Order: sequence, then structure tokens, then C-alpha cells
Amino acid sequence: MNNDIVFSPSPYSKYMRETKVDLGNGIQLQVEMGGNPEHPCILLIMGLGGQLILWPDFFCKSLIDQGFCVIRFDNRDIGLSSKVSSDPQNTHHLLSMMARFSVGLKNHGAPYTLEDMADDVALLLEKLEIKQCCLLGASMGGMIAQIVAAKYPEKVTKLGLLFTSNNQPLLPAPGVKQLKMMISKRPLQEDEIIRQSVQLHQLIGSPNYINVEEIRLFARKAYHRNYYPNGVLHQLVAILCTGSLLSWDQKIQQPTLVVHGSSDRLLPPKHGRVVAKAIKSAKFELIAGMGHDIPPHFIPQLSGLFAHHFKS
Repeated sequence: MNNDIVFSPSPYSKYMRETKVDLGNGIQLQVEMGGNPEHPCILLIMGLGGQLILWPDFFCKSLIDQGFCVIRFDNRDIGLSSKVSSDPQNTHHLLSMMARFSVGLKNHGAPYTLEDMADDVALLLEKLEIKQCCLLGASMGGMIAQIVAAKYPEKVTKLGLLFTSNNQPLLPAPGVKQLKMMISKRPLQEDEIIRQSVQLHQLIGSPNYINVEEIRLFARKAYHRNYYPNGVLHQLVAILCTGSLLSWDQKIQQPTLVVHGSSDRLLPPKHGRVVAKAIKSAKFELIAGMGHDIPPHFIPQLSGLFAHHFKS
């Protein structure tokens, strides 16, 4: 760990310390670290539009208690990390890009791609002077993690993937309601943003474990930390313009665990299964009743699965 980088207590978690890291490529990332820096490192990569606080404290603390140093960060364009200036795509354009994406046709015009976001991760590890780590990515973060493991194999000892995809052509699409919510115009008023966040969680979350009051409290915290809807659209376009990750998957040699929820209505379980099939010797674990979220009920099981994988 780079001793020249100073961490201070995080205002968002009593288990974490925060800092800002300049990658040297025009991007600064907001970073939090918890646990003993001398312990094996797990780097967490969050998904589309998700700030680092979307990794639950209980989940991070569970991994710390199992002997890991845990690092989470805001991807570019989200949270307290650097924002990329670009005009967001209109809805009609996005629908056209999604149609091309679903059948494997290439899209163009993104301000950046998932490969650029993977380069951010590699640069972050260099700046922190972490030679090797375990990598755990959720949703879009899992897509980025696949690229990092393939492109920078010397930096990644083991790979964990949570409710993600490799975006092969003809995979099951999100439901109509879920798709509509993904591309709908983001509101500007706080109360409307909170309401939309609750609606989104009800559409994609674990059906029997949705706590509306907790969702409201978290959405308000995320809004006041940083609200930047253009970043969500930029990241969605990055996914659509990166396309299939199959060629990256075929290069991955690290031991890999792919975990997916049986009730995921955003990326149905087949997405996780094809990822596990594409990566050499990857293991697949289906969690009954889990959706596209990390509710408290599933955290002991999830943290146990990934900790065991990273230690084994």
C-alpha cells in the first residue's frame, strides 16, 4: 500500500477511511479502504450508476472480519469521482443502440468504454501500490472486472462476479418495466428522485426482501452525496458501445466464482451462466430468491461464498 496516500475517516462508514486518487489520465477517483492494509486486498467495483456506498457496510465489514483489506470506489462519472463532459443520448437513440447491442451489432459514439473504465482500475491499483488483489465486480462492475482480469492478469489473483453479464448477443433482455426505468428521464427534484429509486428497487430487487423505508433513506443519502444522472447515461452508453465481452472471458485464467440471483429481473440468471461457461473452470452459484441487489438477508451467504473463494 502506498504510504504517501493519506486516508481520513469516511463520513459514510465507521469501518472505512477515504481519499481521492489522481490516476494521471485526467480522472480522479474517490476511494474508501477498510481493514488492515497488510491483509489480502479485495477491490470492489460497483455497477451502473452505483456510488461506492451501494456496497453495503455490513458486506464490507463481513469481508474485513474474515481477514481482508477491502477497497471500494466511485467509478468515473459517478459519486465524488471525476465527471466526463458529454451530451447524454436521447431516449430514441438509446433504444436504437440497445436493439443493435442485443443482436451483437457494434455501436459507436461513447465518451468512453468499459475498457477505459478497466484501465481506471489498473491505474488505481498502481497508484495505491497494490501489486495483486482479488477483484469483485457487481453488474456493470462485473463486466469491468472481466476486462481487468483478462487485460491485466498480473494484477488479479482471483475473480468474483455478482449478477453480471458478458453481453453476448441474444441473451434474455431486461423486462419491459425494467428497461423503461433504465432509460427514463431522471428527475431533478429530491422527492421525485427518492420515489423513482424506490420504484427501481421494487422492479429489480429481491422480491421478498424489499424494505421501502431503508431504500428511501439510502436514496436520500446518495442524493446528498452526489446526484449526477448524466453519468448514469454515459455509463449505459459505455456498455452499449463495448459490446460482447466473450473474447475477454476466453483470456481469463484466474479462478473465478460467478454468483447470480434466481429472481434477478434486470439480468436474468442465464447471463451469469454464460459468463461462467465462457471462463475457463469458473464456478457458478445460484442464490434462490435473490434479485439484482444485496439485501441484508443475503449478505452472510454472499460474503461467505466470496471469502471462501478468495481464500481457497
